[in-house]
Amino acid sequence: MSSLRIVLVTGVSGAGLSQAIKSFEDLGFYCIEHLPPVVLDSTVSALERSRVEDIAIALDVRSDEGLGDPGSAIDSVLRTHNARLLFLDADDDLLVRRFSQTRRRHPFAQTGSVREAIEADRRVLAPLRERADVVIDTTNLTHGTLKERIATAFMRDRPVRLGVTFVAFGFKYGLPTDLDLLFDVRFLRNPNYEEALAEQTGDDPAVGAFIEGDPALAPFVAKVEDLLEFLLPRFLAEGKTQLTVGLGCTGGHHRSVYVARRLSKHFAGEPRLDVRFEARDLERAL
Repeated sequence: MSSLRIVLVTGVSGAGLSQAIKSFEDLGFYCIEHLPPVVLDSTVSALERSRVEDIAIALDVRSDEGLGDPGSAIDSVLRTHNARLLFLDADDDLLVRRFSQTRRRHPFAQTGSVREAIEADRRVLAPLRERADVVIDTTNLTHGTLKERIATAFMRDRPVRLGVTFVAFGFKYGLPTDLDLLFDVRFLRNPNYEEALAEQTGDDPAVGAFIEGDPALAPFVAKVEDLLEFLLPRFLAEGKTQLTVGLGCTGGHHRSVYVARRLSKHFAGEPRLDVRFEARDLERAL
């Protein structure tokens, strides 16, 4: 039995397969969408030789005969690997509305109505629904709730982690575009005006000592740490998987680097956090 953990994702058209795959991506899975059944075994074999641990595969279960039989391909993987089958379903009225609103053509809409196409879809997929390990009805689920259901079903032994990136940057070069939280540290004493420190960075001990000498630093850092300790568990509870915290000074070399590095070290030991540090403008000339 392979150590690779696999979730095979199927379901009726319009029930949210693409959104489910996005949820698995947020949870750290390597994801493949619209995979023909005929290449499922070879794909899994290739992934076994990689460093990937968790994968989610949405099969094209309505492929023609030349692209393989979905049932046989799924059975083969379920027998030989640590794999589970997820089936997504939804109320017929909701499916009709979704196809009407998006103006997408239902895969089974050859000549009849959308409702007839949904009925044909259900008949073809009935055997897969019966053998599914997990069935999720998405009729009344938001995207966030769907991700929560998926995490509950497939991440019990591996709690969801929150990636937290502390980004040091210079306001003179513009704001990073992906910030969730922003703190301006330009109120701290500026080492750039000290000739001996100007060419150094916030990672150098002399610059760190200079910034620590500012009496405003300690209470500021304490307040930010307190705020983040309050917020991070709540972001996790909401299903958030990535948080970017910006620390900005004038040029992104001294104060922002020092404070961002200090905060990243403070939170690095938290078991459910993946903490990263980034100094966006450190290579720029002042």
